[in-house]
Amino acid sequence: MIFLMDLQMMLLDVIYFILRNSVRIIMRPRTKPIDGELVLITGAGGGLGRLFAQEFSKHGADVVLWDISSSSNEQTAKLVREMGGKAYTYTVDVTNREEVYRSADLVRKDLGRDVTILVNNAGVVAGEQMLDCPDELMERTMKVNCHALFWTVKAFLPQMKAHNHGHIVTIASVLGLFSTACVEDYCASKFAAVGFHESLAHELLAEEVEGVKTTLVCPYIVDTGMFEGCKIRYGEMELLLPPLEPQYCVEQAMNAILIDQPLVCIPQIHRFLNTILLLPWESNVVVYRFMGSDKCMYPFIDTMRKQVTNSSITAA
Repeated sequence: MIFLMDLQMMLLDVIYFILRNSVRIIMRPRTKPIDGELVLITGAGGGLGRLFAQEFSKHGADVVLWDISSSSNEQTAKLVREMGGKAYTYTVDVTNREEVYRSADLVRKDLGRDVTILVNNAGVVAGEQMLDCPDELMERTMKVNCHALFWTVKAFLPQMKAHNHGHIVTIASVLGLFSTACVEDYCASKFAAVGFHESLAHELLAEEVEGVKTTLVCPYIVDTGMFEGCKIRYGEMELLLPPLEPQYCVEQAMNAILIDQPLVCIPQIHRFLNTILLLPWESNVVVYRFMGSDKCMYPFIDTMRKQVTNSSITAA
């Protein structure tokens, strides 16, 4: 009897949340204020990280910028300060857990307060097919895109839980929801990032830590140059799924963060495209071939090879 009552309540809750999220598509929920929050962004020296720093600053938050490149990081800080925002820079290799923990303690000591929003944005891709790729590059992809999440969250989550206030943001990828050829390292790392984030979100809910929110961001290919050359098959498909403008991507992610949305795919059509995984494997392959998704990374791999060749010639 208790089982049936719980089943009934579960089904009613499922229907409620489906309806609520449907309404949210039309009527955007109220956003939360983040002025005065301390936001730490990894990979802040360029690309999406730099834009996130500027967007958070626009909303009144102070930003802590972590990047392995001190010069790029300082440039981001300069842009933030020119906007009237507060930015604090630290040169950090997020793949080094001891360096992450040491830098986290230094941030708390320097600023005299805790990080309240963590944006795990740092990401890399090897850009070579698996059999041609040096092991060290594949390991680097896993360390930056996956392992670093463990170190940063372990460094900052305890304080968030203690105050029952905070937000963990994971910048993953649609390639963490479904895969494509020739980027095994990247897909594996992003699938791992998605799994890590979802497990963490479930843990916080199970422990009833209601004040610490989570947002998983899964964008399509963003036009930052990271996947330069990547191309799907038809012009019609490119009109439907063009590479994302970085500013648009960050604005959509910010919209989700400010309403405590647990998951956002950019564009949202990828939430529906993900259902092809429910089809038989052969059907999945047919859809990929039609869209050109099966070989979309081949031009990217060629572009990366040419860049390496040109660099070698220049160095010589």
